[in-house]
Amino acid sequence: MTWAAILRHLVFAAGLACVAAVVVRAMVSAGVMDRPAARKAHTVPTPKGGGVGIVVAFLLGISVLYGFADFARLADAYFRGVVLAAVAIAVVAYWDDLRDFPFVVKLGAQVAAALLAVGTGLYVEVFNLPLLGRVDLGIWGAVVTVGWILFATNAMNFIDGLNGLVGGTVLVACAFLAVIAAGQDGWFVYFAALLLGAAVAGFLPFNFPRARIFMGDVGSQFCGFVLAMLGVAAARFQTIEMSFLLVPMLLAGVLFDVAFTLVRRALAGENVAQAHRSHLYQVAHRSGVDFRAIAAVHWGFAAVGGVVALAFTHAGSAAKLPLLLALLVPQLAWLGFVVARARAAGLGRW
Repeated sequence: MTWAAILRHLVFAAGLACVAAVVVRAMVSAGVMDRPAARKAHTVPTPKGGGVGIVVAFLLGISVLYGFADFARLADAYFRGVVLAAVAIAVVAYWDDLRDFPFVVKLGAQVAAALLAVGTGLYVEVFNLPLLGRVDLGIWGAVVTVGWILFATNAMNFIDGLNGLVGGTVLVACAFLAVIAAGQDGWFVYFAALLLGAAVAGFLPFNFPRARIFMGDVGSQFCGFVLAMLGVAAARFQTIEMSFLLVPMLLAGVLFDVAFTLVRRALAGENVAQAHRSHLYQVAHRSGVDFRAIAAVHWGFAAVGGVVALAFTHAGSAAKLPLLLALLVPQLAWLGFVVARARAAGLGRW
């Protein structure tokens, strides 16, 4: 790809960011308010649904991609399945922002959307593993892919509780994913990551550091779903062993927080589907850590994941496991810090 082409793509992305900003600004005035509650961090009513701007800008960009960027198109069936599923996620999530559905309803909609996307045949069929080589998953690949989509979608939704945390994390992850995909000639992943990053860039100034509007479920679930599907597409990069781990590495901070919290609550006998304030980022905030610092930490996690993922694409088989283990170091350090802060603040069992 030439520098002139990259410049054209960046100019197009900047235009999409402006589109997202215009829509988000309109949503600020739409009057859909998120009221303060015991499990929420904000103390004054604040508009929500800013993720609508992300959805509109991304879908506009993906329409241009489908119509004009032949070099970056997926097979039509895959493309339609992913786009329709993403739209379904966004519509139900925005309706949830308005109505506040029970978790089981949201989960049902996510399952339907995941099945719609996977039903086109876009799922992880093969794991290329060190020593073992090619492992054909067969139909279990579809099951694993659905599980991954649901976990990533909900993880991004669960982590959306502080200004800028999700928006900044997605922006950093998309920037690295676009670079990695370009290096692998994965042009659909490259372009889609660029589009999602641009859409989030248009939203972020309205949410950080002062929140004039929240992303809402429509934004967090949509971002999680799109990144999950890009992870599935990236798993097909043939020249990288374990390429299915690229997007999970970029989202390591989000996935670690959610996985740790779910396991801890399950072992404590708590209802994991019930709303709570015991995610690590929430405990850190409750113990007195500034929300801007917490957001910056998670942006850093995404950046570290991006650097490791870039190294991963060039590393030999023997170096891949140490690289994966290296991602745990900042997560464990953050866990230790949050536990110490919680104890000092007298939060007890959180």
